[in-house]
Amino acid sequence: MSDTLPPTPLPIDEVIPQLQAAMAVRGMAVLQAPPGAGKTTRVPLALLAQVTGRILMLEPRRLATRAAAARMAETLGEALGQTVGYRIRGESKVSAATRIEVVTEGILTRMIQTDAELPGIGLVIFDEFHERSLQADLGLALVLEIRGALRPDLQLLVMSATLDAAPVAALMGDAPLITSAGRAFEVETRWLPRPPDASMRYEAAVAGLIRQALDEVPEGDVLAFLPGEGEIRRVEAQLQGVPGLTIRPLFGAMEFAAQQAALGAAAGRKLVLATSIAETSLTIPGVRVVVDGGRARRARFDAASGMSRLVTERVTKAEAEQRRGRAGRVAPGVCYRLWTRGEEGGMAAFPPAEIEAADLTLLALELALWGAVDLPFLTPPHPGVLAEAQGLLRGLGALEAGGGITAHGRALAALPLHPRLAHMLVMAGPGAAPLAALLAERDPLRGAGADLLARLKAVDKPPPEAHRATIERIRVEARRLGRLVPKARVPDLSPAQMAALAYPDRIGLRRAGDAPRWVLSGGKGAAMAAGQPLSGARLIVATDLDGDPREAQVRQAVAISEAEVRALFADQIAWAEVCEWSRRDGRVLARRQERFGALVLTERVWPDAAPEALARAAVDGLRQIGLPWTATARRLRARLLLARGDGWPELDDAALLASGEDWLLPHLAGKRTEADLRGLDLTEPLRALVGWDRMAQTDAQVPGSFETPLGRKVPIDYDGDHPAIELRLQELFGVTRHPTVGPGQLPLRITLLSPARAPVQVTLDLPGFWANSYAEVRRDMRGQYPRHPWPEDPTAADPTARAKPRGT
Repeated sequence: MSDTLPPTPLPIDEVIPQLQAAMAVRGMAVLQAPPGAGKTTRVPLALLAQVTGRILMLEPRRLATRAAAARMAETLGEALGQTVGYRIRGESKVSAATRIEVVTEGILTRMIQTDAELPGIGLVIFDEFHERSLQADLGLALVLEIRGALRPDLQLLVMSATLDAAPVAALMGDAPLITSAGRAFEVETRWLPRPPDASMRYEAAVAGLIRQALDEVPEGDVLAFLPGEGEIRRVEAQLQGVPGLTIRPLFGAMEFAAQQAALGAAAGRKLVLATSIAETSLTIPGVRVVVDGGRARRARFDAASGMSRLVTERVTKAEAEQRRGRAGRVAPGVCYRLWTRGEEGGMAAFPPAEIEAADLTLLALELALWGAVDLPFLTPPHPGVLAEAQGLLRGLGALEAGGGITAHGRALAALPLHPRLAHMLVMAGPGAAPLAALLAERDPLRGAGADLLARLKAVDKPPPEAHRATIERIRVEARRLGRLVPKARVPDLSPAQMAALAYPDRIGLRRAGDAPRWVLSGGKGAAMAAGQPLSGARLIVATDLDGDPREAQVRQAVAISEAEVRALFADQIAWAEVCEWSRRDGRVLARRQERFGALVLTERVWPDAAPEALARAAVDGLRQIGLPWTATARRLRARLLLARGDGWPELDDAALLASGEDWLLPHLAGKRTEADLRGLDLTEPLRALVGWDRMAQTDAQVPGSFETPLGRKVPIDYDGDHPAIELRLQELFGVTRHPTVGPGQLPLRITLLSPARAPVQVTLDLPGFWANSYAEVRRDMRGQYPRHPWPEDPTAADPTARAKPRGT
């Protein structure tokens, strides 16, 4: 299952003396070794003699944990549980004689939270740290803090295959960085000559590449990497019937016996179809060929929706290198890649650390239990995502308002569950254990609709289509969880109420309309395909959503009655008086609402709503329909923008709407409908916003009108590039300087009109017009308007707005 027995040399052997010396001097090191070098099973045994106490080695997966421990025990010629043992959730093989204990990563966290000094532990090894799991990052941060404050004698080793190791060494105080450059055997890489046909299904393309590998490399077993069980099963179906080929699936949700079968020998040639579970810490005997499908499945958490979703992504270069290394563990091998060599350049270097993409609720709880959030993380958690997680924990009663952990939070942290499910189990007692185990596992009835109760019934009486291995795991885990909690704090709860305890933010109230859509108590939206048994339910608890940030699809849910919601959350249901703008009705609505989170359980008209509340809702209405600019108000804003100085309010639409409550409320009394708001004159509100002094300054520098020599006031239009006026040419006789406005003395754009008010000339230079163009205009206009004055020298004539009397 793992590396070749000594004395057969492995590449890691060359650097073990260097590693032993570094650990003896510094007590810390980072070991970087390529896949197949032998670090997992050689290093703990090599360091055992110089460690006081036990060695604790962390593995990212249960299968790798068992396999590594079994291989080391076999090397020593002992049974598991003697010198070498292991512990995973719900299973252990250790004894008083155990010196090397291989554990899954979460077990270290529990050990530290139980006793921070880690009594009896002399060395902690983080294997396969390049996978950057959340538990590994947290564990390393905790061990570094313990080593600095409590246990300076505690030794620490981080081992990785493809990680950029320098930042890890720096985090560990510039720990020695030791690199094993060798590989057990050489691996030839073969890329596609051209990208796969876009019309071909992914599984068909992988199956075709596997057939090619079987034909071109006639010896050795084949390991093919696929993103998940669904793809594995579909590729398996396409390859059934290949002569002499035994197909073995390998994924995390399989029974241990089936996983062992994939690792063991088989009649004829063996093809292992595996997820990323086979990337690290495992040697599958006989594998000489790797076929890499180029995809990986990861959990991505969206803080905006508060939900995680599984996404299928292209593998990174580091993951591809890990997979390639599987072909060279026992002999020279070949790696086939389902992409071209040119495409490889566009692949990311490393996968994201889980702390960057995962739900941080469990991390937030562990940090609160530890009593600090500023641990030395290699990648610190995103503050916003961490705050969302802390908000959920406060809602569950696990954290105090100031962030400290409560007694209830300590009870949740002690359980091997997500805090949501732990809260449900603590509150509902052992009777909730089957549901907790069900919700923590993969779906045993895939494709059977969204009804959670059908799954719960299947745990007792599995239908033919149920996944029996998953059902059995749920039963075993339910029995274990039932022993971990005392009697219920809230007895006699229905399954729907139990689910609501775990997901108080995902209780959904059906929206009006025919489509099955709900608003969730946490404020998000959810939808379901029509025609399902739950699609008509008024209230549901959504226990599984696809994580779409706009409107999540319900994949699993249970119907709940309003009486059940009220019985469970009576202290969180309250009446609120609400004034809000209704986009659908186009008016302000005033209601008294009985609310649970974002759900409105009961609603009544609020006839005596406060005027200020109504006005604030009208401001929201303006934000939706926009500010109603009349020509007068628009001219005023243009003037204010020209006169604007330091400290003046912003006057663009976005700023005016954002500060609407500060300047519009007094002017919105009685305005309840969209027609009312569109009829609002913003002139006086704008004057009030800028204030009397600034308005006086504006009137002086940027007047609203131009006063002609005859005393007539002509409105100035400030909308264009230049302030503009229109007036009859004769009204400007005698004006020898071009009129200007504003602090910068901007020239007015003057449209000179004929006596019939038709445009004659547009000018920004009135003296230049008199001197140059006027004579030609005079010649044309005298014949058309003989009764109006057209003096030869307009600069010396008197302005006039009248024609000459008849007969003169």
